[in-house]
Amino acid sequence: MSTKFKAWISAARLRTLPLSISGILVGSAYAFYRLENNYSLLQQQPKIGGLSDLVQAFGNGFNYWIPILALITTLGFQVLSNFANDYGDGVKGTDNDDRVGPMRALQSGIILAHEMKRAMIITAVLTLISAIALIYVSLGIEQLLISLFFLVLGIAAIWAAIKYTVGDNAYGYRGLGDVFVFIFFGPVSVMGIFYLITKAVDWNMILPSITIGLLSVAVLNLNNMRDIESDKKAGKNTIVVKMGLMKAKLFHYTLITIALVTASLFFITLYYKEVMDENMTQPSLLMFLPLLAFLPLFLHLKVVELNKEPALLDPELKKVALSTFAFAVLSVLSVWIVS
Repeated sequence: MSTKFKAWISAARLRTLPLSISGILVGSAYAFYRLENNYSLLQQQPKIGGLSDLVQAFGNGFNYWIPILALITTLGFQVLSNFANDYGDGVKGTDNDDRVGPMRALQSGIILAHEMKRAMIITAVLTLISAIALIYVSLGIEQLLISLFFLVLGIAAIWAAIKYTVGDNAYGYRGLGDVFVFIFFGPVSVMGIFYLITKAVDWNMILPSITIGLLSVAVLNLNNMRDIESDKKAGKNTIVVKMGLMKAKLFHYTLITIALVTASLFFITLYYKEVMDENMTQPSLLMFLPLLAFLPLFLHLKVVELNKEPALLDPELKKVALSTFAFAVLSVLSVWIVS
């Protein structure tokens, strides 16, 4: 494997990809659950002309092409964001010898700025094509206004992926990265895919979307705690830089605590909704299975509390990201078991 190819793989930052698709997995899982337990929704699924043989549901009214295309699109957004982050921090000089984390592609000099910029353009175009295919497969052309709304969301996601660190007004340098991560990794991802699959809005889904959004912000918060000193020197005013390390730790505890509360409320609501529905089968406590993903986070919070050297927080990023992904996978598994 050539050094250049390894640099491109490193720039794509594969370790961030499981976190990026967690919201899609959670939203898809409970969309499947909703369809399995609400036949009237199955009858409402639109017929899409032209590509009907390709995109029709594999069975039980659930169109698997929608989550598949959503996963491809989301991975595209994440890779684009990683390329843009590498490019933006690289040309601004934020990635320098003071940086604690792994060396970036532009920082190493193996990939040049114009090469990364070209890769960003290609990734953005391919991701937009995937997003358009997702919207068409889900909504067709009959629901034009809703399709346009999701298209605008897709374009906004591309803009957000690029503008995090690129340009003079990069929002990541003004402490707004946490807000955008919460919105796009949480509600947009979870509730967006839920609607595209079910064609229905379920406000109870705001709870798991908050869970995924907050855990995603927790990963970013850890990253910013780790890089606090280098970010200060580079003028990157993240929330951590603005509030200081001690308050950032309190913010971190709050993020994970609220994520646990919203997840618990979601499963309690789901469980008792089945208890009260005479047409439902006996509800299973296995609905609560995804909460096991929070167990490693209790130890993680202790590590953060005792930490005195921000550089040593780097391994904790993987723990939170994998715990979030585990929550998503366990959501899929629990729905598969109880459905």
